[in-house]
Amino acid sequence: MKRIRNILLPWMIITLFLVILFIAYNKMDDGYLGSGNRYEDLGEDAPIPSELHPKVEKNKNILLEQAADINIDVVITEETRPIEEQNELYAQGRSTSGDIVTNARGGESYHNYGLAIDYALRKDNGEITWDTQYDGNNNGKSDWLEVAELAKDLGFEWGGDWKRFPDYPHLQMDFGLSISQLQNGKRPAHNKNTEEALE
Repeated sequence: MKRIRNILLPWMIITLFLVILFIAYNKMDDGYLGSGNRYEDLGEDAPIPSELHPKVEKNKNILLEQAADINIDVVITEETRPIEEQNELYAQGRSTSGDIVTNARGGESYHNYGLAIDYALRKDNGEITWDTQYDGNNNGKSDWLEVAELAKDLGFEWGGDWKRFPDYPHLQMDFGLSISQLQNGKRPAHNKNTEEALE
């Protein structure tokens, strides 16, 4: 009996895992993503957004307010980026002059779908800086990292945490969607009901 149980138990666990995986996959097909997020499937010819997703816009504004409350002047340097501009940035340092600044071709960046922003800091003298060690509010902490922590608390993913190609100015909200899914026409929903559900 013990031998049969030792054989059946691993198979029962594997079966249970496959059932859970199947249910999760079917929920994604019905327009659900992990964490209760919802998406719309607009098809392969889906238009590229020209504005930030409303949730990204809202949290961007909250981030600016929270940073100002601790005497950090954040400047948003990039929001939604057209595909053509993304291709120009990708060419930089490869087929055109300059340093390589991105590994994402057009359509491969969350900026292209209104789901990412880039930031910098404004010093007291008005100068814009990308110095990640700058401590303009003189509290002994990097202002850049303070902003990154505020952003992460608001649900942004910070590019500075990436191991392969850290992107310190970059903040994104992917809503559980991969670049491949976005390229195939899936978009985070943004009607009033789903926005409330995402909060």
